[in-house]
Amino acid sequence: MFQNAKMNLSDSPKDDSGNFWYPLDNAAKIFPAITTDEHTSVFRVSVVLKQKVHVKSLFKAVRSIELRFPYYKVKMKLGFFWYYFESANFPTPVEIDNEAPCRRFQKSGHLFRVLVIDNRISVEFSHILTDGAGAFEYLKTLLITYFKYRGIEPPRDFDYLRPDEKPDKKEFEDSYNRYFKENIPSQLKRPEAFHLPFPLNKKTDYDVLTVLVSMAEIKERSKEKGVSITVYLVAVYLNAIQEIFEKQELTRRQKKYKKLSVEVPVNLRKIYPSKTMRNFSLFVMPEIDLSLGHYSFDEILKTVYHQMQLETDEKLINKILARNVGSERKFLIRSIPLFIKSVVLRMNYYSLGSSQYSGTLTNLGKKDFPLQIRNQIDRLALVPPPPNKNIKVSCGIIGFNDKLILSFGNITKTKELEKRFIQFLVKQDIHVKLVT
Repeated sequence: MFQNAKMNLSDSPKDDSGNFWYPLDNAAKIFPAITTDEHTSVFRVSVVLKQKVHVKSLFKAVRSIELRFPYYKVKMKLGFFWYYFESANFPTPVEIDNEAPCRRFQKSGHLFRVLVIDNRISVEFSHILTDGAGAFEYLKTLLITYFKYRGIEPPRDFDYLRPDEKPDKKEFEDSYNRYFKENIPSQLKRPEAFHLPFPLNKKTDYDVLTVLVSMAEIKERSKEKGVSITVYLVAVYLNAIQEIFEKQELTRRQKKYKKLSVEVPVNLRKIYPSKTMRNFSLFVMPEIDLSLGHYSFDEILKTVYHQMQLETDEKLINKILARNVGSERKFLIRSIPLFIKSVVLRMNYYSLGSSQYSGTLTNLGKKDFPLQIRNQIDRLALVPPPPNKNIKVSCGIIGFNDKLILSFGNITKTKELEKRFIQFLVKQDIHVKLVT
């Protein structure tokens, strides 16, 4: 068992009885303070099969992979200074998927679930546990194991976390602390950003609009502009927000904030050699400043490209790590009781966090499976957590085969942003199909 919260998680996290505990990672610490029934901090990754799910095989697959992911079979416990995780001997919840997506987990219970309905299997995780990359690795193992029970074996060289292997100790690791570097100046605070002026839905009413985009066409348009698909779509997002800013009747206060910014998660496992299955992502925030005038799409594209190139440089990522991890290591912060920390974290989240960006866009990238299994899958989907009352709309993206799947999560009474986003793609001769 850990002797203190500073122990390196590459050391064994278990005591002689097989029980373990460890502190929340740096990204996770904010979520207990800000989670509500509306802002749940829960996201979903789904797979839609071409045939109806065989429920008995799914149950067998869920049970057979439980020991492979012990860091997800935990309960969050209340400490005096911070929350922490403690191993829990409960079965993975498997539920009928007949309620709203991304519902809140209770702090004292499990923090992920498996859901099934018709031909769709979904996993939902609290961001307290992991990020999209970790959740997808779980879903991949679950899906491979499910198809084994259906008589479909993957090639031996296919890379996934095999249920018969012991978890690598590095999968438990808090990689934020491992790659944190001392004596690096932290990033400066950003100015406040414009927020969509739309009226909110009633509480807990979270709408998800899913669209399928031609992978070949979006790739071709991006290549023509010399940018990645992520950069292209962030630019489309900013362009849609700019149209809303310019055409809505805005109050003087709303017009005051002329900076438009989109928060884009970056998977740090692509920058640092980490095997962690916990959170290990940070955000970059490409922006345009409308006080300088209207931006053409090409101008937005150029700005986003250069800002994302700069902000994903390892040295600048180190500055963000210095701000996030360095602050929690300060003696004054560590010594504040948790109930006070929670109030401060909640206030800072809205005043210093979500005030700085206008929307969020998460792209998990294109995913692949062996041919035998790929032929059984229609599509994947990433549903982002319900956005907070400032952001209002967010977008989750994942690619599979010839499709790019975009899921817009919305807590307002209008689909204006989604409409403008889709209309722009159509004008670029990119085929878009709504999923009902």
